[in-house]
Amino acid sequence: MLGHDVQLGAGIELGGNIVIHSGTIVGDGCEIQDGAILGKSPRVSPRSSSRAHAHALHPLAIGSRSVVCAGAVVYAGVRIEDDVIVGDQAQVRELSSIGSGSVIGRATALENSVTVGARVRIQSNCYLAANTVVEDDAFVGPGVVTTNDDTMARHGPDYELRGARVGRASRVGGGAVLTPGVVLGEEAFIAAGAVVCADVPARAVMMGVPARHVRDIPPEDLLEMWR
Repeated sequence: MLGHDVQLGAGIELGGNIVIHSGTIVGDGCEIQDGAILGKSPRVSPRSSSRAHAHALHPLAIGSRSVVCAGAVVYAGVRIEDDVIVGDQAQVRELSSIGSGSVIGRATALENSVTVGARVRIQSNCYLAANTVVEDDAFVGPGVVTTNDDTMARHGPDYELRGARVGRASRVGGGAVLTPGVVLGEEAFIAAGAVVCADVPARAVMMGVPARHVRDIPPEDLLEMWR
């Protein structure tokens, strides 16, 4: 099903039972797999932090050669660059962006206003809370959870949600939890299952609950040695 004013580039592959809402832009050479929904309008609680944006969103725009896999839902107001893969049953909420060459794993959820850089790999079943930032070349393991609200919804209308920031080329192990507003420095390494409650220095290796600094990343393990 195609809405009004949908723009489809050359050489697109479309599966079955796809819904593409009005205004959506799909670049050349993209693949949209079975059951995907593109350009969905958000429906939010009256108290939601994204309510102010719900009626003034730009159309969904997907760059060239990107793939939206089976059952994925990508909202209006999202920008996806070239050569991105959005995995099966993933959700990408309004005002989020995904940089070129990045991969979003199966059943991973990006809430509103999440920024994912270029060449990022986010594995399956992750949850990125609103206002989370994942910088270029980062790796986020399966089942990672970020949070953005220290009060767990018991706050006034002026409360600012603080998403985590995952620094350039950082690596976050499976099942780790990043608490509101924490910043991971460049090339930081978060062990599987760690709970990060404070900012992490660049190149630090963090383990445990709460996470503690156990050593630094050696030069031979930095990203430039593995390109």
